[in-house]
Amino acid sequence: TWAYNQHFDSNKPTLLLNSHIDTVKPSFLWTKDPFTPIIEDGKLFGLGSNDAGGALVCLIGTFLHFYPQENLPFNLCITATAEEEISGQNGIALISDITNACNTAIVGEPTEMEMATAERGLMVVDATVHGVAGHAARDTGVNAIYKAVEDIQWFKTHQLEKQCSVLGATKMTVTVIEAGKQHNVVPDVCKYVIDVRTTAAYDYEELIQFMSEHVHADLKPRSIRLQPSIIDKNHPIVQAGKILNIHTFGSATLSDQALLKIPSIKMGPGKSERSHTADEYIFVNELEQGLKTYIQLIENISCLPTKKSM
Repeated sequence: TWAYNQHFDSNKPTLLLNSHIDTVKPSFLWTKDPFTPIIEDGKLFGLGSNDAGGALVCLIGTFLHFYPQENLPFNLCITATAEEEISGQNGIALISDITNACNTAIVGEPTEMEMATAERGLMVVDATVHGVAGHAARDTGVNAIYKAVEDIQWFKTHQLEKQCSVLGATKMTVTVIEAGKQHNVVPDVCKYVIDVRTTAAYDYEELIQFMSEHVHADLKPRSIRLQPSIIDKNHPIVQAGKILNIHTFGSATLSDQALLKIPSIKMGPGKSERSHTADEYIFVNELEQGLKTYIQLIENISCLPTKKSM
């Protein structure tokens, strides 16, 4: 679902306000009905209340606050999108023509209203090491597991030279391994998976090429859709946050930022650690403060850069 402010002017840049409507399935550890919102002790309980219902309703409230105003320095576009939790094709990617026409974005996620000015991307890489089958009792064959172990040791110890000024180094972690069928056969194939948490310091093609030069395995990325993001510290939206003394940080977790091709920040009420937990909640006063801060932030944006100036 998306909408524009009442007095939309195609000659002005547009600020995108985005958050997601989907959440994860409730775990069996819930002690309350996850689908019945209740307020107890100032906490609003319910599935998705923290991630990212709080941010979504605050952004909608912010949009409605500005919706009828005339002579805004820029337009507003609100989007409520699906499939963020699975980075699905039917989420924000489905309206890329809408989002790419905007100039800057606020992505609503639980950050305690701190401003994430950079976010790690994700590249999952399938690795296949080839050996030569042989009998385990004899000194024959080439053990693909042993070759994979050399690869894994490289991923464990290697530090990539280029680093992001906000997020630091790219993180490469081997998370899955599979090899062998029989105890007495030297395996000729070993497969493993690398979880690569990326930064803007490397593009994905460059990173795959570099990794391939240092390991035995054939490497194949499953996808290069989930890109890292970073916004210039001098961007007007970052400077607006500075006026309000909003703390900035680099985020290790994925959001719809990964599928946006415009400068963006990630910011919203709630706390990341509560996401996907049983008896998920958000404080009512966090919602009140979130709405207030979003409005103040937008009021302090002096201008938005156009596509040409970006």
